[in-house]
Amino acid sequence: MALKQTTNTLSTIFKYSFLGLCTVFLFNFCSTSGSNSSSTAPSDVIPVLNQFNLILGNGSNAGIPVDFSHEDFFYTTNDGQQDWVVYKTPNAGNTHGTSNNTRTELAQTQKWLATSKASMTATCKVMNVSSTGDARVAASYSVVIGQIHSADGHENEPLKIFYKKFPGHEKGSVFWNYEINTEGNDNSGRWDYSYPVWGHDFSVIGTEKDDYPSEPEDGIQLGEEITYSVDVENGIMTVKFMSEGHETKSFTKNLIESEYTTEEDMPEQVKNLFVPIGQDGVERPNAYSNEGLFFKQGSYNQTNGKDLTVNKVWCAGAETHNGDVQKQYADGNYAEVWFKEASIIVPEDAISNEGYFTANDGLSKKIVNPNEVIPFMDKFKILLGDGTSVEDLTNYQNEDFFYTVIDGTMRWVAYKTPNSGVTSKNSSNTRTELHEKREWTPEEGGKLTGTCKVMHVSTSGDARVAASFSTVIGQIHSGEGHENEPCKIFYKKFPGHTKGSVFWNYEINTAGDDNSGRWDYSYPVWGYDMSEVGANSTDYPEEPVDGIELGETFSYEINVHEGIMYLTFTSEGHETKTFTKNLIQSEYTTDADIPEQTRNLFVPIGQDGVERENAYAGELNYFKQGAYNQTNGKDPETNWVWCAGADTYGGDIAKQYENGAYTEVWFKSATVGPSSAP
Repeated sequence: MALKQTTNTLSTIFKYSFLGLCTVFLFNFCSTSGSNSSSTAPSDVIPVLNQFNLILGNGSNAGIPVDFSHEDFFYTTNDGQQDWVVYKTPNAGNTHGTSNNTRTELAQTQKWLATSKASMTATCKVMNVSSTGDARVAASYSVVIGQIHSADGHENEPLKIFYKKFPGHEKGSVFWNYEINTEGNDNSGRWDYSYPVWGHDFSVIGTEKDDYPSEPEDGIQLGEEITYSVDVENGIMTVKFMSEGHETKSFTKNLIESEYTTEEDMPEQVKNLFVPIGQDGVERPNAYSNEGLFFKQGSYNQTNGKDLTVNKVWCAGAETHNGDVQKQYADGNYAEVWFKEASIIVPEDAISNEGYFTANDGLSKKIVNPNEVIPFMDKFKILLGDGTSVEDLTNYQNEDFFYTVIDGTMRWVAYKTPNSGVTSKNSSNTRTELHEKREWTPEEGGKLTGTCKVMHVSTSGDARVAASFSTVIGQIHSGEGHENEPCKIFYKKFPGHTKGSVFWNYEINTAGDDNSGRWDYSYPVWGYDMSEVGANSTDYPEEPVDGIELGETFSYEINVHEGIMYLTFTSEGHETKTFTKNLIQSEYTTDADIPEQTRNLFVPIGQDGVERENAYAGELNYFKQGAYNQTNGKDPETNWVWCAGADTYGGDIAKQYENGAYTEVWFKSATVGPSSAP
């Protein structure tokens, strides 16, 4: 063992020790001076920085931060007794990788296996967490101060050490989360299980935006020192927490043998917090075995400005001042953590972690096109909300209408369109909607699937108009004859309601040459059908008990096989619904066949036709998918079913987006192809 010690204003002990196959770096620092240490580099205070790259709150990789500081994110300060390294990051800035959250955080330059011997320790104090957020969102008002991160596979995190403090509380909570290494290729079902150290765990949230749980009796105050150590050996992780005046806590977790391989293994905490948002996966049996792992440390701000309808666990809805860092710092919308000492053990068999940085540096700025998320785009063309038609969607996106987003778990394709823009012939409604290039008869058949969530519908409209506050997210459209629509799948939510309705409509293929008498029959899936309207323009029906919220994921399948349409609707926590409809033999060939719903909704406006006997038989059809906004600005007196009287701001798209006069739908997966026997 070699020991070198120097003593001056800052006393630093830098100890090298060889333990078995490992190299140990141990650092302890103290100062007898109360002077400001702004001229001292962070690497003078914590020499272990030479084992890390530094990601800043502006999303950039600063590399190995030896003799490096940044006045906004990473610098030193002195508390009157000793020097500390400050990690500071706003609620919004540029992020790293696929994360929603900004960070000023070290990321180890080497990776190692869970069967190796590796460790990291730190003594720190959290000085600030965001002053805004939503108490219903678990991530609000929190910061991660230490991690183990996987560099391979899904790049999940077997360890995240949190500090969280609600506004008005003196004491906050320290807890750590284990994130499952999800089985299979789809990581969207991943979830965390949270272990309380001092105070609450991650799952303790408020019932309203500003309704905070009780203050933890054994919590940690801002500015109170915390020491943690993380040791990994032979697949077992041991995490230890110490703080003066608090009980020392230790935990162990097997990183190479999962305890969450079946749905029955899922903890109740997870069922309450993550399953309602569709994060309900299971873990691969060998967990993080054979994946490269690495340590992270610093200030990984978990409070962001994203709307909680995107993700009710991770999207905090906090103040971001449109990304202005200095404004966020001025009113407390940032996380700040000070570290005074740290150590790291790096196994001799550790290898370069360069691949992780190559994959993630600048990723948040990288353009990911919709066809990279949903590969079937070559089978479609698209009409955008400004009337633009695009035939080739390979490597195409439009930032106003058709693009990709990340919700904290995975990428989605976003379809967005205003209440008023330019649309197709014979339609009053704008759309950002795919149009299948292939055409097929009901006898030939086809199948379309989609897994989506509606993020927004117009907040203005007339409640007496059936189409108000709704969007169509999937269709079959006829390309011949009257060009009617044997299937339209709707989502509709009245203002002020938390839950909306999903329903589908069948439009008759009107007999004769006059199509003005056509009408829809509407089938409820979850919530109401289309005919549920208000008594006056702002009188809304009762909220549907079994409805779907904005941001809630659901799936549909349209399968037309040998002339019969089979519809299936699924959503976690909701009853699966199925329907069948004959597309080649009508049930509406006489006046007597007109349903009561139609007599109440369409007949009063003169739409009282009958259908040709063979319905859509022999007609070429095609699928459509996306956001077909049913809320327009036309006068309801013109048509009490389809003319919504909504705000359109003279067709100014930017103003409509700014004031909620639009619809937006996200799809995470979709397929199109031949039909299958039911």
